[in-house]
Amino acid sequence: MTRIIQFLLKPTEGLRSVLLVRIAVGLIFFTQGILKYIDPNMGVVRFTRIGFSHPYFTAHFVGTFEVFCGLLLFLGLWTRLVSIPLLIVITTAIATTKIPELFRANQGFWYMVSDARTDFAMFCCLVFLISVGGGSWSLDATLARYPSSD
Repeated sequence: MTRIIQFLLKPTEGLRSVLLVRIAVGLIFFTQGILKYIDPNMGVVRFTRIGFSHPYFTAHFVGTFEVFCGLLLFLGLWTRLVSIPLLIVITTAIATTKIPELFRANQGFWYMVSDARTDFAMFCCLVFLISVGGGSWSLDATLARYPSSD
């Protein structure tokens, strides 16, 4: 368990270009989280249609995670750690909204592949960020350069 925590919090020495992936993924989750609060069709109505019990709570709970983790990802703070709940969110989104399209009339595989392209890209980017960290232009890297005096 200690090794997992050390991996998740270890400083990153990745390329500066990781910044672009972090910004894109962070902003997408951040804005989608806000939308779950301000647009019922993206939040409560959508979670009701999917079939979640307690859709009001669930939409706002997920929205909070997306806003908070998306912002931290954007800043590059605890990049590996905050990517994990976002990976769970996007995997759940794929399982509850994209996979069922395979079995709907007039949809099927190619419709699902087209509709899932952003979710799949987000999934792959999160796996990438978990493996490489936030990059050298992140708060993770900055904090690693200035260790605490404890």
